[in-house]
Amino acid sequence: MKKPIILLILVMIMALTAILPVRAGANVYPGQTSAQGAVLMELESGRVLYEKEAHTQMRIASITKIMTALLAIESGKMDEMVTISSRAEGTEGSSLYLYAGEKLPLKDLVYGLMLRSGNDAAVAIAEHVGGSLEGFVYMMNEKALEIGMTNTVFNNPHGLDDHEEHYSTAYDMAVLARYAMENNQYREVSGTKSYKASERENGYRVFNNKNRLLTQLYPYSTGGKTGYTKRAKRTLVSTAEKDGVELVAVTLNAGSDWHDHMNLFNWAFSRFQMMEIVKEGRFNSIKDPFYKNKLYAAYNFEYPLTDEEADLVEQKTVLLSPDERWEKTGYPDPIGSIQISLNGERIGVVPLSFETEVENKPSFFKRMWDALFMISDVKDSG
Repeated sequence: MKKPIILLILVMIMALTAILPVRAGANVYPGQTSAQGAVLMELESGRVLYEKEAHTQMRIASITKIMTALLAIESGKMDEMVTISSRAEGTEGSSLYLYAGEKLPLKDLVYGLMLRSGNDAAVAIAEHVGGSLEGFVYMMNEKALEIGMTNTVFNNPHGLDDHEEHYSTAYDMAVLARYAMENNQYREVSGTKSYKASERENGYRVFNNKNRLLTQLYPYSTGGKTGYTKRAKRTLVSTAEKDGVELVAVTLNAGSDWHDHMNLFNWAFSRFQMMEIVKEGRFNSIKDPFYKNKLYAAYNFEYPLTDEEADLVEQKTVLLSPDERWEKTGYPDPIGSIQISLNGERIGVVPLSFETEVENKPSFFKRMWDALFMISDVKDSG
């Protein structure tokens, strides 16, 4: 093995780029926000367009419930019946007025959690999905680490100020929202204005969403979650979409969060557009005779850019040195990558396959194995 370390770095860059939010410098937001901590992020790329004390740990109140809802949805138990415990019934604060012994679908509890911010629903969900409230809190923290929320600690499923060690950051909450919005069922719940729950003894429950951006104020709103406690003050996570650009805004301890979010969204929609930098399919920008007209880009790569930034994007193609043994042993996949930078900072990596591998690609782990242990050099091609 001549270059195992270089090959390992190449493979790890490809893998990490696919799952982690990408940071890049952006145009400066000309306005101000009332929040102590804030982030504006484009959802597909994870590009941070605006930040203010984005990594400062703060109390988060009921936007905690995004994680609670997500774990309930991912559990696959949404149609199961939940028996409400006395512990859930006695939860303080915002409530669905559940009573001990009552039974209702987990789905109804999730809608009540997200739309009406029911703290009793949060405890009932935690006990059903996690086996106990404490078990569910463990699941919350494990999920946070899994998706890259490195400055977050959960100690309850609702966000009440009953623990000192319960906090997150504006950036981490944007990471959570970005991950959650990849789930279609979460998207549906988050974007629902009103939900009619199943019938109970004294009639139906109707849950109306507290998110005024979605229900009244902002036509491009697609969902989110509100929050408030005396210690956390007003917290808000909201999403919006216009002309193919999808955004998430997070504000913590904000005096005027509705206006903060609308102003941030309007600024970003007026400045940024999703631009296609790499197109999936045949990649014809290589002069090397071995690779010419033989490479295939694994997927499209789009990125939010201003018109001025579009001319500053650079692409660099990194390929393995050809080896005559590949005709017998098979061509490694990926065989290289397109590395994309903006103002000198990497914003993405697109794997490249050799043409013979396009129709019958090996598994991801087989590709990693090939790349790590192949006897070859790495070279740059123009």
